[in-house]
Amino acid sequence: MNKLQFKGEWHELKGKLRQKFADLTDNDLDFAEGQEEELLGHLQKTLGKSQQEIAQLVNTP
Repeated sequence: MNKLQFKGEWHELKGKLRQKFADLTDNDLDFAEGQEEELLGHLQKTLGKSQQEIAQLVNTP
């Protein structure tokens, strides 16, 4: 997923992640343009998932 797709689909993805992982907070899902890698790393740590698992969650339509 490129940066434009990530940014454009973020609100939809954020809702899906919150439904699947109710313990995520607004701070966990705070996204700033240019910080995609930091966000993915934070989600990986918070959810206890591998980098590959997070990438699959983010890239799943």
